Amino acid sequence: MDMHRRLRVVTLVDGIGLSGGAERLAREIVLRLDPERFERTFCVSRWSAAREHEAVEAGALAGLEEAGVRFLGLERRGTWDLTAWRPLISLLRSGADIIHAHKIGSNVWASVLGTLARTPSIVAHEHTWSFQGQPLRKLLDRRLIAARADAFLAVSEFDRERMIAIEGVDPAKIIFVPNGIPEPPPHEAVDIRRDLGIGSAAPIVGTVCALRPQKALDVLIDAAAILADRLPGVRVVIVGEGPERPALERRIGEYGLDGTVIMLGHRDDVRDLIGSFDVAVCSSDFEGTPLSVLEYMQAGLAIVATDVGGIPDLIGDGEHGLLVKPRDPGALAGSVARLLEDAGLASRLGAQARERQISEFDIGVTVRAVERIYEGLASGLTAADLGAVP
Repeated sequence: MDMHRRLRVVTLVDGIGLSGGAERLAREIVLRLDPERFERTFCVSRWSAAREHEAVEAGALAGLEEAGVRFLGLERRGTWDLTAWRPLISLLRSGADIIHAHKIGSNVWASVLGTLARTPSIVAHEHTWSFQGQPLRKLLDRRLIAARADAFLAVSEFDRERMIAIEGVDPAKIIFVPNGIPEPPPHEAVDIRRDLGIGSAAPIVGTVCALRPQKALDVLIDAAAILADRLPGVRVVIVGEGPERPALERRIGEYGLDGTVIMLGHRDDVRDLIGSFDVAVCSSDFEGTPLSVLEYMQAGLAIVATDVGGIPDLIGDGEHGLLVKPRDPGALAGSVARLLEDAGLASRLGAQARERQISEFDIGVTVRAVERIYEGLASGLTAADLGAVP
């Protein structure tokens, strides 16, 4: 290809708006790709008037047009609504060099459509959600994605191992790309404690996540019941929305924790909320490299997280936070209480976590890695060649 022209890159995600970290990361990467070297299109495959409203409300589309990124929304009416893919197929056939998909659904369709359109390079970005070995997903991974994609981007060593074992991916196709987050712009802090009616002396334990089974918030609520006995006045704040909310609210009521566990739903002031936490928690059953944990690290918070997936790649136990076994509310409560009762330890771990996030998990590190992969694939290098380059 003509290396003097911009590479045409299409990023494919299933949804955007109140979605989780993978979609946010995809958007952050697209926004920061060098516009002098890359012609960028951001495609959302499940789009509608309602989803557009949700995305606008969440600020998910902010900055795309200003950055020169083309947006393409496909109004799919169901999984097998094949006609909805026509605009994307046309775009790919018009000269796209790379299609970069995120998560299982988009990876499947990118593998199929990229092959049909003869797109030179197909990149599958895995974020752990598909890594559970379900028979259908395993079949799709092995027969479609593993066979068709030119490169797989893994966000952790755990994910790389699961790709090989469960999805049957050729190890030579896998490239490790660390997740990163941007430094937030300066702004005037808001007194969230006052807004929430929480006194200055009450410790706040918080988490930010989509309310899905994966996040094991039932375990966090169980831990809150233990904490409330040990530290009267403690507040546990859960920020996020999702299908598990009714079940979680019932669990809170059964424990009599109304007022102790506070569910805030979707919020636009997440940065201020995180800044109000004394201890941040990630109670997940499985994870890749969760952006929420990176945000806690960036804020210099004391963190308690489950020892699963890529989390140990972020947090050294006793060095950048405390790690606990999954589904152990007693251990979770004990580690949280330890940090709340030892301000010196909490401060030290938080400071070391922030230092590590800045040096190793900044969005600039992620974007530079992705740009190198794009240009390498376009020049004829393989994923094996690129994976060997630091």
